[in-house]
Amino acid sequence: MPTASIRSTTAVLVIDMQNDNLHHDGAFASSGAAQHAIDQNVVANVRAVLAAARAAGAPIFHNRIVSYPEPAGVGGSNAPIFRMIGPESLRFGTWGAEIVDGLDLREDEIVLDRVRMSAFHGSALDVMLRNLGVTDVIIVGVWTNMAVEHTARDAADFGYAVTVVSDATSSINADWQRVALGYALTNIATIATTEATVAMLSEVAADGSSAAEGTWA
Repeated sequence: MPTASIRSTTAVLVIDMQNDNLHHDGAFASSGAAQHAIDQNVVANVRAVLAAARAAGAPIFHNRIVSYPEPAGVGGSNAPIFRMIGPESLRFGTWGAEIVDGLDLREDEIVLDRVRMSAFHGSALDVMLRNLGVTDVIIVGVWTNMAVEHTARDAADFGYAVTVVSDATSSINADWQRVALGYALTNIATIATTEATVAMLSEVAADGSSAAEGTWA
């Protein structure tokens, strides 16, 4: 039986790479998020993972968390994590909610919007992944201790093998990043570097083998 191609096994999930979350003029810059993204070189590292995934034919899903002006509270106010969002930050249709420059989205890459932390909550992501035969997901983006972690946990619960790329993710500071990667996600996901992820995807692209056969460095 022919070996499955990476397109049928592995997808890249790009979480909340939005201006308000990353840009120095964004709504959350004062939280430290913009500086930590710079420290992590997160835009360039995400771009490197995307380039390797595109070369390998892996499906890519971009996710955005957004707020809406009406009705008030549509995003929820039951927890501080939701009260941080809106009414102006990450507002749908504004610059702050848009994906940052430099990722060069392609027409065949789907963008999914949501109002909860996990990319799976309130979106068709799981259905789309299953329709493609995906079994493994690689997660990049922000913030590691919030939306990235929530997405990774849901992905594992849905039955996917999860990899979180350590330097293609960022949070509000190094401490939050270290806790998320070193404690919260240790029993949920494989933690890999951008270099190792790119090498695996590049190897798959070169020999056409399944991503499951790749070796994480």
